[in-house]
Amino acid sequence: MNLLIFILQEVSIEEKLKNAPDDSYSIGVFIGSMIPFVVLVILAYVIYRYNKKRTKDE
Repeated sequence: MNLLIFILQEVSIEEKLKNAPDDSYSIGVFIGSMIPFVVLVILAYVIYRYNKKRTKDE
């Protein structure tokens, strides 16, 4: 089900930039495309620190 939603939401960044009203729009598109990656990295780091602390306490 998630794969189907992902395929339907696939967005062409190049097309968005081509149809952008001005140059500042490209900064927003860049930040918006980086947010999911940054969130995943932070989540992985939090899980890593939690597990490291848990094994250290045992």
